Amino acid sequence: MPLGFVAGVIGSMIGLGGGFIVVPLLTFFGYSPTLAASNSLFAAFSNSIASTTSYAKQKRIVYSIGLKLALISIPGTILGAYISDEVSPPLFKMLFGIVLVVSGIYIYLRRKMESKEYDLSKQIMILVVAASFFAGIISSLFGIGGGVVFVPLMVIAIGLSMKLAAPTSQFILMFASASGMIMHSILGHPNYYEAGMLSIGSFIGGMVGSKLSTRVNEQKLRIFVTIVIGATAVKLIIDALVHPS
Repeated sequence: MPLGFVAGVIGSMIGLGGGFIVVPLLTFFGYSPTLAASNSLFAAFSNSIASTTSYAKQKRIVYSIGLKLALISIPGTILGAYISDEVSPPLFKMLFGIVLVVSGIYIYLRRKMESKEYDLSKQIMILVVAASFFAGIISSLFGIGGGVVFVPLMVIAIGLSMKLAAPTSQFILMFASASGMIMHSILGHPNYYEAGMLSIGSFIGGMVGSKLSTRVNEQKLRIFVTIVIGATAVKLIIDALVHPS
């Protein structure tokens, strides 16, 4: 439960979900990729419900965009759940390490992202569809949610402000994580007791994180999270290289 709480607080505040904390720690303790990802999705779903409830009261969710991206991501989450069965632990750690590096770069640079004029042209929609499907695969395969794709996509491509993009990302994650969670359950991946404990902590953390998001010094949080993610990525990649089988 404490792990879920910490992941829920941080994940809610930066709009990525807490899977980037939960999954690496579980793999370090010897969990298989499918078990770690599927357990994490339960926590991600719980966290997204809590965060979305709080952000909805703050009127910071753009439902028209969020619902479109969520629906497009669902086929990707189904594919991601199936792929997870075929990925070996070393390959999972290597790929996850790369995803964390990208996430760390995003978090560090997020303040420099600037929204432009709101744009949902045909060309942008093609990019949105492809990126959302890819984000669904990442969400279900790694159990982290697709915020690392959705937030930059909404800010840079569509033109939302960061203040709206992060909450809308949590709304999208509610659908993406639910879909992935259902598929992983059908495939028999999760440990329901452990997933339930993570979910409880993550729900409480999501409520706290969404309220703290307007008060905490974002620069200090960004630096701290970037350091943690960077260290975790290095550990995952080294493990994958040192123990390739």
